[in-house]
Amino acid sequence: MISEGRVWKFGDDVNTDLIIPGRYLSSYDPAHLAKHAMEGANKDFANRVVKGDIIVAGRNFGCGSSREQAVTALKHAGVSAVLAKSFARIYYRNSINLGLPAYVSEDACSVLDEGDVVTIDSGSGTFSSRDGKKLGKFSPAPEHVRAILEAGGLVAHLKRTIKDSSRGRQ
Repeated sequence: MISEGRVWKFGDDVNTDLIIPGRYLSSYDPAHLAKHAMEGANKDFANRVVKGDIIVAGRNFGCGSSREQAVTALKHAGVSAVLAKSFARIYYRNSINLGLPAYVSEDACSVLDEGDVVTIDSGSGTFSSRDGKKLGKFSPAPEHVRAILEAGGLVAHLKRTIKDSSRGRQ
């Protein structure tokens, strides 16, 4: 999978309340959540993010509560991937399950700047700025995780797997 988008940069310890403040959890509608994505960290984010944009962050992205709405808000706001030095384990799991690529990269935060346009190649585990001057690596997802992401999330992956296996029994 290849993703290209503009970088939104955040620091360490971006918690789920910064990603989607709890006061907006009265509705789990993805469009509603997207309108408030990253509001706790950047009030302009939801109004300016466009489909394909990429979040670059420091350590422990998605820490705090286990709310999967944090991933839903970002995905439906148009974010195509998150590159971070590390992720809270539950956020990472929610991200993969909901089909939002989350890649661990020591390089991204130090190499990329807010507003850079970046191409991410999930197969090779590399990213590069549009002008080719900024390059870096990330840990590629294992094959089984890539299959989940390519399907659009765990539920879609399981439906595809069940459908494919039932065809084999006919």
